[in-house]
Amino acid sequence: MFSPPYRAATLTFAVVMFLTGFAALAVVPTLPTAARELDGVSLFPVVAGCFVAASLLGGVLGGHWADRAGARRPLALGMVLSVLTLLVSASSPSVWQLAAGRFLDGLAAGMVAVSVTTAIGQAYPERLRPRMLAMMSASWVVPSLVGPPLAGVVVEAWSWRVVFYGLAVLTALPALALVVVLRERPDGGREGAAHDTDTAAHDTDAAAAAGVPSADERAARPPLLVALMLSLGAALGQYGVSAWDVRHLVFAVAGVALLAVFAPRLLPRGTWRSARGLPTAVLLRGLTSGTFFTVEALVPLMLITERRVDAIVVGAAFTASALLWAGASWAQGKALQHVARHRLVTVGALIMALSVALAAAGCADGVPAATAAAAMPLSAIGMGLLDPCVTVLSLRHSAPHRQGRTTGAMQTNMNLGQVVVLAAAFAVLNASLAAGASPLGGYGLAFGLLLVPTLSAAVLAVRARGDR
Repeated sequence: MFSPPYRAATLTFAVVMFLTGFAALAVVPTLPTAARELDGVSLFPVVAGCFVAASLLGGVLGGHWADRAGARRPLALGMVLSVLTLLVSASSPSVWQLAAGRFLDGLAAGMVAVSVTTAIGQAYPERLRPRMLAMMSASWVVPSLVGPPLAGVVVEAWSWRVVFYGLAVLTALPALALVVVLRERPDGGREGAAHDTDTAAHDTDAAAAAGVPSADERAARPPLLVALMLSLGAALGQYGVSAWDVRHLVFAVAGVALLAVFAPRLLPRGTWRSARGLPTAVLLRGLTSGTFFTVEALVPLMLITERRVDAIVVGAAFTASALLWAGASWAQGKALQHVARHRLVTVGALIMALSVALAAAGCADGVPAATAAAAMPLSAIGMGLLDPCVTVLSLRHSAPHRQGRTTGAMQTNMNLGQVVVLAAAFAVLNASLAAGASPLGGYGLAFGLLLVPTLSAAVLAVRARGDR
């Protein structure tokens, strides 16, 4: 990865992941506290869901922009936008502006995530992709050590707003410097694809090998309206599950209808029925990321609002999650590199199933709060094992000139999975509360629901296996 042909790209991607990881790991643990202080705990699905809804749009824009002009421009724009969103969130007088800030942040995050993955697919041969993806996870190690605990200290000593303002200042100058670096260096994807002797580049014409899509491919790109409707459906669905009455039910039904109509247009045919190959790989990304996202949203919310656990403790759980994700990701790319990728996906999904069972147990009377907190790092181990493997499998099933579109589909279904799984969990929680259950009992049922996507992923992983 650090040989002359790849050194500049490797260092650039590492910087991007470091900045992204620091901001993400410091902000997320503060959201339950912010929602509570803004009298918006019931609207927490909207705060979390707006980020995901916008990531749907950002992923589509970033993926197709990267195919058309390379990954450099969407990556640079996403980094600049991420600084502005921190300022919007920090100045929030209500939970609705906080949700708007998270929406803009999701748009930026979607563009950055797809751009980085696409650039790796374009610039590196397949033998280096697992290691490079593992390095992207490892770039979060330092932010994970200091980001969440520091955010917890700041929240306890001052305010959650200070966390957002501080991150904006910390990220501004490096983000601008990154834009300058990216403007001065050529796109690595164009020549990098030529080095991949293990892909189908030798079977395509010169334009396809260079990463340039054909006229038919460009014409087949979904319109922007599709992505907008998908984001709107995700946002409506999250608002719909924030309460249990007729009005919210109407919003939830409208959101589900929009997702059902427009989502298939952005995904490979056969994704939802788990067709072999790329469709199953895309489906696995949605199932597993949806479960992980919901665990990292519901567990801190339950600990802070029901168990009255300090933000510092929650921050420590996020730190452990990030470290163990990076360690598991390193293991799959180095120590377990000879194990079939789909088998590692199965193992990771089973570990995640164990983690959600632990979270449910942590909601029982008399069980220490630390039991539920431990579900977060355990779930991260499973994701660290399987997430890079799912990405490798998806790239293996994609021609070089379609890797941007593939990573866009992966990002889209990742966000769809987060929207659907989180909404389903909150629907169970609110229905339980409406039926008279205790809050902890409602959380326990919501965590139990997460066994469905994790066990499904474990069973379906074999359908994503590659030819080699």
